[in-house]
Amino acid sequence: MPMHFTDLPVSAATAFAQLQTAAMATELARDVSHIQGSFASKMVKGSRHWYFAYRENAQSVRQIYVGPDNEAVKELMARAGLQAPLERLKPLAKSAQALGCAPIQRKHLSVILRLNEFGFFRAGGVLIGTHAFLAYANQLGVRWRSPDQTSDIDFAHAGRNVSIALPTDIAAQPHSALTTMEGGFLPLVQYRGSAGASYKHRDEPEFQVDFLTPRTSDSEDPIRIPNLDVALQPLRFMEFSLEGVQQTTLFDPTGRCVVVNLPAPQRYAVHKLLIIGERAGAFKAKVSKDLAQAAALMSYFVANDPEALQEAWADALGRGPGWRKRAAEGLKALGRVEPEIARELGAM
Repeated sequence: MPMHFTDLPVSAATAFAQLQTAAMATELARDVSHIQGSFASKMVKGSRHWYFAYRENAQSVRQIYVGPDNEAVKELMARAGLQAPLERLKPLAKSAQALGCAPIQRKHLSVILRLNEFGFFRAGGVLIGTHAFLAYANQLGVRWRSPDQTSDIDFAHAGRNVSIALPTDIAAQPHSALTTMEGGFLPLVQYRGSAGASYKHRDEPEFQVDFLTPRTSDSEDPIRIPNLDVALQPLRFMEFSLEGVQQTTLFDPTGRCVVVNLPAPQRYAVHKLLIIGERAGAFKAKVSKDLAQAAALMSYFVANDPEALQEAWADALGRGPGWRKRAAEGLKALGRVEPEIARELGAM
């Protein structure tokens, strides 16, 4: 069977595990030093007090009270300015990269970081698409033989399917995050006077950000949910990827880090086969990429954890005739390009 990956050195896998542990701990202890903003003082009833100001969205600036003007507060502000928690992760990220772990492009991490600052992942947002596939390499301790490159960043949210989402009562402003960042993104379409589900960079039209959600009706119209300020484009079978969501850490060549939610890799691989039949028109060009990513992940699981892949495949087949039909179409397409992997999957 063709192998689409090579194992990372033990030193690289260990370095990434250390980074992941530290990044997760940092994410759990978020404070003002994670947010892009500044300290400012003002006089209140004759006494000076310090606040931390940051832009919450395009219309408003929020202030967090820090404390009165005393030595303890000044020391706290100096500490935050000298070494923010995310800064302390940079040496770990650079070490992981030097040992063989793969970073992502700086401009892409800037977008993902921005969405994190505006609460997208805490509100149940999930990174999907090629960036999720690339992230699996470090997570699984491998290097893909043919890593994909992309100019798109894809995100998903369970939307109205609250039973499979991460916390959905937390508000987030992905639209504000994208439209107010430096350079800025513009909604690709307008839906009934509101921002659409896709955004393009002002200066790089090929740089696109998309937001998806499970399709639960015959309508293909974007939907909106109360705690997000962005529309979500429905996609069939998306709910399959949003069950059993995991977390991992992304980093760029400068060492900047962010913890993201992403689908379980075996479910991501099966989902790629399920949507082969959904690719039509301009999206037909994505079929080869879908198959390549599915094959790479499936080759990993066949070699290292066949039970996990078998469970995900059986789950898809057990969801009804429509699911089985799409799974068969995907398996047939996989067989044309990776017959050995398709035979292994079909025998499960």
